[in-house]
Amino acid sequence: MRLATWNVNSVKARLPRLLAWLADTKPDVVCLQETKCPDGGFPVTEVGELGYTTASHSDGRWNGVAILSRIGLDDVVVGFPGEPGFPEPEARALAATCGGVRVWSIYVPNGRTPDSPHYAYKLAWLAALRGALAAELRPDRPLTVCGDYNVAPTDADVWDPALFVGSTHVTPAERQALADLRELGLNDVVPTPMKGPHPYTYWDYRAGMFHQNKGMRIDLVYATDTFADAVSSAYVDREARKGTGPSDHAPIVVDIESAIGGGPVVAVL
Repeated sequence: MRLATWNVNSVKARLPRLLAWLADTKPDVVCLQETKCPDGGFPVTEVGELGYTTASHSDGRWNGVAILSRIGLDDVVVGFPGEPGFPEPEARALAATCGGVRVWSIYVPNGRTPDSPHYAYKLAWLAALRGALAAELRPDRPLTVCGDYNVAPTDADVWDPALFVGSTHVTPAERQALADLRELGLNDVVPTPMKGPHPYTYWDYRAGMFHQNKGMRIDLVYATDTFADAVSSAYVDREARKGTGPSDHAPIVVDIESAIGGGPVVAVL
């Protein structure tokens, strides 16, 4: 089983790149974030021609998450109980069962600045997510929560920690929220970088940031032991950040052994 997660920063703007990447990389399950689709506007037909069934959760010009699967797409749930809004709940969470694995695609609120109401919303959203995941965890079912967390777990996950002092994405409260998720029994599946020692997944569009590798690791794959123990490799596909009109994020690609927790992962094509 090959699973990927990618903040595409508008699936409409990135559709030719997404389709080419899907055809080349051939993931079985893909979690997408920041799809920015109007309701019903996800390109289901186009990805369907590559063998994918789609679940999408959108609310217009902003946000949006999706799960694409070639190995089944069952028990789809949009959002989660107790999900806070700003002021109404946004399209930031989607869950489905794919080949026996419970898969979540999430797009955590940005937070903007530590003194912004959006920052309080971000912390409340992460706390509510923890409660929802606690209810989802079962010893007989592997689970993974993939997406753009908008938090760098450690100082090693930003290119210059001194420049981020006083900013969101690195505050103690945000990092504690990630630690609280891991305390549920989730593991941080850290990918291998294609360049340099740090597996950054995001680089600002400003000139030179990507080429100088001045990035951040804010796209994460958190997973239960049964999932994490079956991972044979994980990498940041930095090549997908190159070229004309890329997303400002790169995908993470995770390869999982054919059996998870003693059970087979069966492809349904």
